[in-house]
Amino acid sequence: MRYLPLTADDRAAMLAAVGASSIDDLFADVPPEARLDGPIAGLPLHASEIAVERHMRRLSKQNLAAADAPFFLGAGAYRHHIPASVDHLIQRGEFLTAYTPYQPEIAQGTLQMLFEFQSQVARLFGTDVANASMYDGSTACWEAIVMARRITKRSKALLSTGLHPHYRSVARTMAKYTRDMLVDGDPTLEAGTDWAALAAAVDKETSCVVVQYPDILGRIDDMSSLAGACQANGALLIAVVTEPVALGLIKSPGEMGADIVVGEGQAIGVGLQFGGPYVGLFACKSKYVRQMPGRLCGETVDANGKRGFVLTLSTREQHIRREKATSNICTNSGLCALAFSIHMTLLGEAGLRQLAAINHGRAKAAAAELANIPGVSVMNDSYFNEFTLRLPTDARATVHKLAEKGVLGGVSLGRLYPDNDALANGLIVAVTETVTEDDIAAFAAALKEVLA
Repeated sequence: MRYLPLTADDRAAMLAAVGASSIDDLFADVPPEARLDGPIAGLPLHASEIAVERHMRRLSKQNLAAADAPFFLGAGAYRHHIPASVDHLIQRGEFLTAYTPYQPEIAQGTLQMLFEFQSQVARLFGTDVANASMYDGSTACWEAIVMARRITKRSKALLSTGLHPHYRSVARTMAKYTRDMLVDGDPTLEAGTDWAALAAAVDKETSCVVVQYPDILGRIDDMSSLAGACQANGALLIAVVTEPVALGLIKSPGEMGADIVVGEGQAIGVGLQFGGPYVGLFACKSKYVRQMPGRLCGETVDANGKRGFVLTLSTREQHIRREKATSNICTNSGLCALAFSIHMTLLGEAGLRQLAAINHGRAKAAAAELANIPGVSVMNDSYFNEFTLRLPTDARATVHKLAEKGVLGGVSLGRLYPDNDALANGLIVAVTETVTEDDIAAFAAALKEVLA
């Protein structure tokens, strides 16, 4: 029996309260081509539990999983080796079943974990303070933009063309309701970033400049001069990091003057999982801490002088000062943050640096091998574990042909920028420590055959 607690009159009253004439009006912002006009194709309308299980298993076998093929996909989500101890520890009952520390005095373990997580993120990003996580990197990026508006009292944000297009899309969606003005554009297949042009464009109306580091094409640049231009004009510099492992080898954004550093923490401790859940990272300079969204955990002492942890600076929409909330973010990705923190602890500083060095070394080997293929060139002058290839033909079709040969050979720029023909031949290739010499050889052989 279906559970439908609302009557037709109840639904009509609710629709009237929000000014909608029908339930369909609630989905007006969803493009028609993205809406279902009937049952999902390929799924039976009714079946026994056993039959459904068998049917879903057959469907799942159509996937080519990361562990089942040479894997070179990246562009914001990365395959790294995650020690088995990470999964074992996050499944402990006191972590797995805990929701949120509304009574912090009896949730000391959860609060201590979040405090340690914050400390790790702040050190990794080179900032003074970090919060107890966000939903994911894209929403963290948007929260940074509106945080900059609150601080500067301005509403024009300059977005680097090297910012991930999905992050840019989230910002555009939210800006429709806040009326922030976003100035952005698509990247070009060039070795250099657009940061010099951004520095020249900063003016007294600019609230912030948003750059990705390394950017969507894998390029790395020094943001110090850009930070200086922002500071001179009263704007904030926001750095977005989608591959935190890179910071084991390259200078942190905070060291180069970034005011707010955000990003995606999935690469450390959290598997790809066909798209989520992931964990957003958010950090900033201490002078902006009261404008930071989400929640923060602090360290203190109790009445007996014993070390303890508290939930602090939580001006969130569901708390008593909700009219002064900095965000409607009302939780944190606690379990994924725990996985991040455990993996980071197991690595330690030396381990992270070693892991980063292995990633870069494998990427260099792959770039050299792939550049030997006729018609293929590496666009980047600098990169960490991800670089962009220029192919002699459409990269999107090439990716599909590679998959037919059992190789997941990167992310085509045509997929990320479907309306920009100038990027159609670009292919983003990510190479982590999970890639072997045999994987690189298989990729090179398949790509050579497909392009022949």
